[in-house]
Amino acid sequence: MSATAHPADAPLSPEAEARLHAAFWRAVAAQGWHRLTMRRLAAESGLPLSALRRALPAPLDALRLHLRLTDQEVLRGTLPGQGGSARDRLFDVLMRRFDALQPHRPGVLRLLRDLRRDPLLALALGPGLVASMAWMLEAAEIGSAGPAGLLRAQGLAGVWLAALRAWEDDPTEDLAHTMAALDRLLGRAEQVVRTLGLGDGGEGAGSA
Repeated sequence: MSATAHPADAPLSPEAEARLHAAFWRAVAAQGWHRLTMRRLAAESGLPLSALRRALPAPLDALRLHLRLTDQEVLRGTLPGQGGSARDRLFDVLMRRFDALQPHRPGVLRLLRDLRRDPLLALALGPGLVASMAWMLEAAEIGSAGPAGLLRAQGLAGVWLAALRAWEDDPTEDLAHTMAALDRLLGRAEQVVRTLGLGDGGEGAGSA
């Protein structure tokens, strides 16, 4: 695709963002995070470097793009007034998040290995992950505002990271092991929430 199709001062279309997102994970799967270059990403995505410069000012922005697009995919599949308990709604939301990871599994697995050797990168990703978990709370009709909401989002980030380890080792096509681990983790989190008196902060929803 020519540079004129994506001038440096124009935002990427949703289709181009999706192509860039998929290309990013292919590149990470092939070379790992620390060998990722913008030239490789441009070649994988078919986008010019000028377009990448605007969309991804720094390599870390590729991971922020992933978080945003994954959030959006989960939110698009979320219907208001879902019913059920807060725990059930969170389970549904987070499993749909795992479904969104599945097409990019080789790249995500490679990144997880790289993260274990790079605590500074993991630390840099922390705020973005907590922000994503706040959106997951909203999708589950659980309050994310104020100090209590921040604590819920931070706690849910811990649940997600623990469940991610189960997903990493899950050989099943239907993610049965991941579902079982997530259910256990949400059960433990539910007990902590009740002990701390955080509630769920939602309108008419049950306890988390």
